[in-house]
Amino acid sequence: MKSRTGDPTDAEVREIGILAGNQRATCDDRAYFQAAAERLAMLPDASEPDVPVLLLEQHYGQQGALTALSSEVERTFDARLADGRAFILKTSSRPQALESFQFQSAALAGLRGADGVMAPKVIDTLSGGLMFEHEGGCGYLQTRMDGIPLHMVPRTPEILREVGAALARLNLAMKDTDPPAARRPVLWNIACWPWLVELERYLSKGRTAKLVRSAMAEYIRDISPHIADLDWQVTHNDPSPFNMIDTGKGIGFIDFGDGGWNPRVQDLAIAAGHFVIDPRTPLGGAEHVIAGYASLAPLSELEASLLLGLMRARQSALVLINNWRSHLFPAAAPYIMKNVKRAEQGLAVLALLDVSSGEAAIRAAAGLDPP
Repeated sequence: MKSRTGDPTDAEVREIGILAGNQRATCDDRAYFQAAAERLAMLPDASEPDVPVLLLEQHYGQQGALTALSSEVERTFDARLADGRAFILKTSSRPQALESFQFQSAALAGLRGADGVMAPKVIDTLSGGLMFEHEGGCGYLQTRMDGIPLHMVPRTPEILREVGAALARLNLAMKDTDPPAARRPVLWNIACWPWLVELERYLSKGRTAKLVRSAMAEYIRDISPHIADLDWQVTHNDPSPFNMIDTGKGIGFIDFGDGGWNPRVQDLAIAAGHFVIDPRTPLGGAEHVIAGYASLAPLSELEASLLLGLMRARQSALVLINNWRSHLFPAAAPYIMKNVKRAEQGLAVLALLDVSSGEAAIRAAAGLDPP
């Protein structure tokens, strides 16, 4: 039972250890989790300053100035060509990057011409491929999306509703796509969530740690048994305010690097969880995102019943993974932790909801009748 403050009780805190132990005994995804964790236990690889410029010229026949951008694992550059056009070049010399770039470039190619979907366009190489391989490295080139990152835009109900609608259009467009490497190891994939409790030791003791334990216990106990019954497809898997752009003509999506094979509603859980910011409403503002999404992609009964738990679990996954990575790479902590405070605030707001009141709020936002 929840305490009156919304914090998990001591019994709930102890329960997470029991539940996680049971999950470890039966889950067959530990090898996937370990492989995914290894890929994030590293910073972007380095290369000589002139190598990316050489790649741009050899594989695209273009010359320009490159500026390195922040990135988790791959190297990302702002490419300004001599004729004034702007692109994004992604490269890596790590073997694991091949699968990621195969997925990303094919996912973007699959969105070409998708009605109402705004995403970068992948640029074909001189040989007609979606990406290049070069002396142990690989990469691809995409257009740069102009606009204002959503984390810098005032979050009005109108903007949040458009976020939800744009995400629904993206999900519907990706529904029948089948890019390669969609099932590659990704630590943000839902298959890893039961194992993330192993990262709890990197959290500072306090209310957030308790809320994370409670959310992950809820996920293991009440949500994960039903995950296989959801509609699965290729999704973006990281529609955060840093990966959405207000273009002035609609909301666009960038950085498909964490995308893959997931429950479709997981994208909504991720996006909605990032906009739980106002404690004066039950869902903290996320109801506008849910309403926009459901207006184009109505939620099923199962999705409506699981969405709140998925939101809390994904917020907890973000807190766990990024605290772990900031411990590994303290110099990069400001970039790694950029979304964590928002997730902590969201968890605190959603902790005030029990299961029945939470589902009622979700159903009301999605325009569904009471059960």
